[in-house]
Formats: sequence, structure tokens, C-alpha cells
Amino acid sequence: MKKKTYINRRQFIGLAGMVAAGMILPDISTAATLPLRKAIPKTAEKIPVIGMGTSGTFDAKGNAEMLARLQEVTQVFFDMGGGMIDSSPMYGSAEEVIGQLLPGVKGKTDLFAATKVWIEGRERGIEQMEISRQRWGIPRFDLIQIHNLVDWQTQLKTLKEMKAAGKIRYYGITTSHGRDHDELRQILQKNDFDFVQLTYNIGNREVESSLLSIAQEKGIAVIVNRPYKRGSLFRAVKGKPLPPWAGEIDCQSWGQYFLKFVISHPAVTCAIPATSKVKHMQDNMQAGRGQMPTAKQRIKMIEYFESLT
Repeated sequence: MKKKTYINRRQFIGLAGMVAAGMILPDISTAATLPLRKAIPKTAEKIPVIGMGTSGTFDAKGNAEMLARLQEVTQVFFDMGGGMIDSSPMYGSAEEVIGQLLPGVKGKTDLFAATKVWIEGRERGIEQMEISRQRWGIPRFDLIQIHNLVDWQTQLKTLKEMKAAGKIRYYGITTSHGRDHDELRQILQKNDFDFVQLTYNIGNREVESSLLSIAQEKGIAVIVNRPYKRGSLFRAVKGKPLPPWAGEIDCQSWGQYFLKFVISHPAVTCAIPATSKVKHMQDNMQAGRGQMPTAKQRIKMIEYFESLT
């Protein structure tokens, strides 16, 4: 019997580049698959399951070389069916860079603009959100989130008023710190939010039994940050093969393996990996296409990953 061969992330992105250049023809059954979209529970509006984070990657003001690369990254994101871009005033010049890049994107029709308020005080919060809107150069944000629970009661009241006035479409709350999970759980149980953003990945599944369950029960959309655990997942499997059954979930790289695990959770609406490299963006976006893991396959994914680490 002929031995099956699977490729790693680096090999896949090389092949993706060859496909884009017309050097090889893609598998039509996979290439023709539209990106998966999931519904926002509060409205049933659907957004792509792979979004784009900007933390640590879009802080590039004044760097012409980096800006040119990010322009290409952003173009590929939209070309491959992307829509959700997530940022924050916390991310250096990221919001200014987004506002600089968006006008140069061709065929941009599906932007879902999401940022955060990260400050104490009502008036200061309103001012910060308006500065963010001006930096992005958009009429309004689709989503504004309270970043890392900062002055959340004050900002929640403001966000509710803004939504009622049509100044934003959705509001949410975020954390990327495990130490805040207990407080966030209590906040979600007692208050109504459209979105929650949190950290979740195959190597850190703590939120499954608590925060994800609450979000699912209360109809709160979930955005997942750090789906690669700040790159440590790749380091854990470096030089190791994908499982022989990876093709069953249309998985051709470790990046897709990790993202498909995240977005296949029934409570998760989208993941927002961040990258400044075109090839990695192509790989990320491909994860939102094709067959997704079933509940049984998700268990196999965990078992296989843990057998390697």
C-alpha cells in the first residue's frame, strides 16, 4: 500500500504560493469551498470564522517596508473571504495603521470593524472611542469591546447608550488573562453582552467548562484570541507530522489544525490570529474552509497533540 504523505505549515504555505502564481492547480473540491461563516447569536448575522487580530503585528507607523507588507496581508485577508478586523488603543499605532491601509484594499465589501475601549471614566471612554473611529476612518464600529474588564460597569452603560443611538452595532467585553476568568464569569452571568473575547486553544482549554458554556447558554458570540498560544503550539510540534487522518478535516498544516480545533467548538463564533506575513495569512484563511472536525474528531485532535508534547 502506498504510504500517505502529509505536509507541515511551511510546506503548505509554499504550495499556496504556487497555487496563487498559477504554477499548480488546486483541488477544485477544496478551492471551490466557500469560507465558513457562523451566526452572531443575538441577531443571526453571519461573519467569517477566521478574523484578523492586530496585536503585535500592526504597530508599524512610519515603517514603510512593514506597511507595504501589511497592505498585502490585508488584501489577502479580504481576497480570501475575511471580514472581522480586531484592534485596540492598547496596540500602539495599530488603529492608525488600519486606517491607513483600508482605503488601499481592493474589493473590500465585508468589513466588520471591532475595537476596544481601554480607559477609566465615562467621558474619557467616549473620547477614546471617538479617536479610534477617526483613526480607522469609518462611520461607526460594528463592535466595541471593554478591554480586559477596565472600568467595565461605566463603559458598559456607555456602550448600551451608543448601541441604542445607532452609533455602534454590538458591544462586548474581553480578557486575555486567566486570572480574570472568575470575575468575567460573574460579569457574564449577571449582565447582557453581544460578544465576549477570550483566550482558547488546544493547549489551553480552561474556558471550555465555564466561560464557553455560559456564552452558549446566554447567546453571546465568542471571539477567540491567542489561538496559537503566542506561537508556543508551533514550537511544541516542530518537526513532527500531522496525524494520518488530517485529510479527513481538510487539514494541510499545523496552523490549520490549531485553528480548526478552535473554530469547530460550537460556542466559538470566530478566531482572530495575528500575522504580518502573507503566507501565514493564506494558511490562516484556508483553515476556515472545507470539512470541520466533529466532536469525536476534536477529541482525537487533543489526544494526538498531547501525544507529541
